[in-house]
Amino acid sequence: MKLLRLLSVLFLYFVICSCKQGAKNTVPVIGFVDAFEDASIAPARAGFIDALKKNGFSEDQKNIKIEYSNAQGSIPTLTQIVNHFVSDKVDLMATCTTLSSITALQKTKTIPVFVMVSPVAKLMNLQDATGKGPANLFGTVEDLNYIDTSFSNIPKFLKPKSGKLVVGMIYNQSEPQSVEAKQRIQSLADKLKITLIALPLNSSADAQLVTQSLLSNNIDAFFANPDNSVFASFETILKNCDQKNVPIFTSEAGLVQRGAVAAFGADIYQWGYQTGEQAARFLKSHSTAGLQPEMVKVRKRVYNAAAAKKYNITVPSNFTAVK
Repeated sequence: MKLLRLLSVLFLYFVICSCKQGAKNTVPVIGFVDAFEDASIAPARAGFIDALKKNGFSEDQKNIKIEYSNAQGSIPTLTQIVNHFVSDKVDLMATCTTLSSITALQKTKTIPVFVMVSPVAKLMNLQDATGKGPANLFGTVEDLNYIDTSFSNIPKFLKPKSGKLVVGMIYNQSEPQSVEAKQRIQSLADKLKITLIALPLNSSADAQLVTQSLLSNNIDAFFANPDNSVFASFETILKNCDQKNVPIFTSEAGLVQRGAVAAFGADIYQWGYQTGEQAARFLKSHSTAGLQPEMVKVRKRVYNAAAAKKYNITVPSNFTAVK
C-alpha cells in the first residue's frame, strides 16, 4: 500500500512538472537586442512593444516573454547577448540598429530576426552571391535614398559664408552603411556644387578630436549621417559645433530633438512599430510565410525651434517643429 501511495505521489509530481514545462513552452520568448543606449533610438523599442500589445501580445497578458539586453556599445557584449539568445532558442529576435542586426543574422540562420533602425541587406554586407539576403531576415529596413533629400535641404536653410557652401561630416570606416552614406553624399555634394569635407573615425571615442579637426576647416554646416558612432557621440559633436557656431543638419529625426536644426528621416517610433506589427503576424501564425523585409513607411520633416532661432535660420513651411 505504501509503495502504491509513493508511486501515486511520484506520478502526480511528474504530471505537475510536465504541465509547468508545457505551459512554459507555450509562451513565445522574444530576445530583444539593443547595440547601445541612445535617446534617439529608444522610441523604436517602445513602438515595437506597443505594436505587439495592440495585436494582443504583452507580458501583462502573459502570452509573450521579452528578454531585453543592451550591449552598451560593446561588441564582445553584443556577441555574448546574441549567442545567449541563440543557445536558448528564443522564438524570435528583435534587433535595434545595424550592429545588432548584423550580429544576429551572422549567428543564426534559423531563428527569425526582426530588424529595426537597420539598412537593407546589401548595406549590411549580408547578401549572398545571387544577391539574396538571409532567409531569416524580417522587419523594417531602409536604403539611403532619403539621405539625398536630407542633404539637399541644407542649401535651403543656409547661405555660404563665402563662395561655395562647405559642409563637414564624419563617418565610421568599419560600418558598411556609413561608408556607403559617405560615398553617396560625396556624389550628391558634387552635383549641388557643395564642398564636402569628410573625416573618418573608428569609434565614438574619437568623435571629439575628429569633430574639432573638421571644424578647423571653417565649415558652414555639419551633416550628421546615419552612423552608430554619430548617434553615440552626438552630444560631444553638438557641443563642439555650438562653440564654433556651426549648425547641424541630419537625416535622423531623433537627432533633431537632441539639438540638430532639421532632418528628413524615418520616425523611429513608427519604425519599431512597423517591425512589431510584422512580428505579431509571425506570433499569430507561427510561420514566416508571406513575410519579408519591408521598407520604412513613415518619414517626416522636422526642425528644432531653439536651434533654428540660435542660428537665425528661416525654416520652410513643410517642416514641423519637434516637441
